[in-house]
Amino acid sequence: MTQTVMITGASAGVGRAVARAYAERGARLGLIARGAAGLAAAERDCRQRGAADVRTYQVDVADAGAVQQAADDLAHHVGGPDVWVNDAMVSVFAPAWEITAAEFRRVTEVNYLGTVYGTLAALHHMRPRGHGAIVQVGSALAYRGIPLQSAYCASKHAIQGFNDSLRAELLRENPGVRLSMVQLPAVNTPQFSWVRTRLPRHPQPVPPIFAPEVAARAICWAADHGPRELNVGGPTWKARLGNVLAPGLLDRKLAHDGYDSQQTDTPIDPATWRDNLDGPVDDGADHGAEGVFADRARTRSAALWVSAHKPALSAAGLLTVALAATGLARRRR
Repeated sequence: MTQTVMITGASAGVGRAVARAYAERGARLGLIARGAAGLAAAERDCRQRGAADVRTYQVDVADAGAVQQAADDLAHHVGGPDVWVNDAMVSVFAPAWEITAAEFRRVTEVNYLGTVYGTLAALHHMRPRGHGAIVQVGSALAYRGIPLQSAYCASKHAIQGFNDSLRAELLRENPGVRLSMVQLPAVNTPQFSWVRTRLPRHPQPVPPIFAPEVAARAICWAADHGPRELNVGGPTWKARLGNVLAPGLLDRKLAHDGYDSQQTDTPIDPATWRDNLDGPVDDGADHGAEGVFADRARTRSAALWVSAHKPALSAAGLLTVALAATGLARRRR
């Protein structure tokens, strides 16, 4: 069956990688982003990769009405969305006291409220049909805040709480509509070259770094199978486990290491740095899915494979235990 898929933040980074993955499946695509050049490039890319249809929407996800209009237009022309992926995000790299109230508001409006608005638009079309899949692109930082990203971490925590409430409501009223959150590790996307920053050196994802295609595979798998959550990469598991077992120790470690680990050795010039917080970096270039750390990005995740194959691995583990127990009983006899 040909799926209709809406993706926010689809012009670059993880959203672009997800759009490519669904294009290769022959899906009908709706792509939402703010930048005209990025959207045009994403549309060409997806058509070349085999998408059945591509419609683009130059929309800021902080505008609830515009998001709903995009959803309605997609439904009118190619059918209501079977899958909706909320990926659009912005961030500010700075200590909390150097982030203005307006910047906190903007990050919250795009990351958290943009996810809420996208989810409501998806539900408007999915609930009457009784089926669909919504995937929130989350982060290990939805559970574990880190220094220099207080606004971003808070927005991801908020999405997590929203999801918990909504999931219970859907299980009661619309069990055919699945809701998943994919918690990502550090991913090599262009955001680190256009995030708003007050750091002295070029921002970077906290190593180890993964390629956006790893995230895209996880998001597509989550849409297909509907897990409650999908943790991608060993670092995500470690961050969540560490936050449960030793949060105070993790606080001190991040206080010591968390500043340098989020910066390269390359100084930046604040006077020439362009960021996308309030508007897209729409310079006519196609920024694609990958950022500037491709030489360090992992293209595979063993932890993702384990997460995606949990039922089979659990069954194999139980079978192994049963066979071992049977063999031991025979030897005793």
